Amino acid sequence: MRDTITAVSTNWSVVFETKNGSVFQSDKENCWYINFAGETRKFDYRCLLQLKKAIYKINIHQLLLAQSKTADLEIISVCACAHCYVLTYLEMIALKELLQGTFVMLELNHIIYDRLYRIVA
Repeated sequence: MRDTITAVSTNWSVVFETKNGSVFQSDKENCWYINFAGETRKFDYRCLLQLKKAIYKINIHQLLLAQSKTADLEIISVCACAHCYVLTYLEMIALKELLQGTFVMLELNHIIYDRLYRIVA
């Protein structure tokens, strides 16, 4: 059974988006939504970090240069999370780009917040 969401809610904030997908934050539900490969899936922060770790662990460069005749698919599942992605190498690159951008935006938001409130205090 899949836990996918079909419509984007109006109370979600866009964290980062590319032409291949987007990541939304819901402050009301304390969760994240990843819209990728035609599906929108809900993650808590812990599962989002585990997905990032799973994607970063894959050496895409090595897979692309391999001479084996295996399929160009990877199954990415996150422990303690009901979601599973079956991705081609190009989709893995796109998801990695989406996650990298998301975590850069989160870090930038943290830096800006820290600087603004440090100056005021």
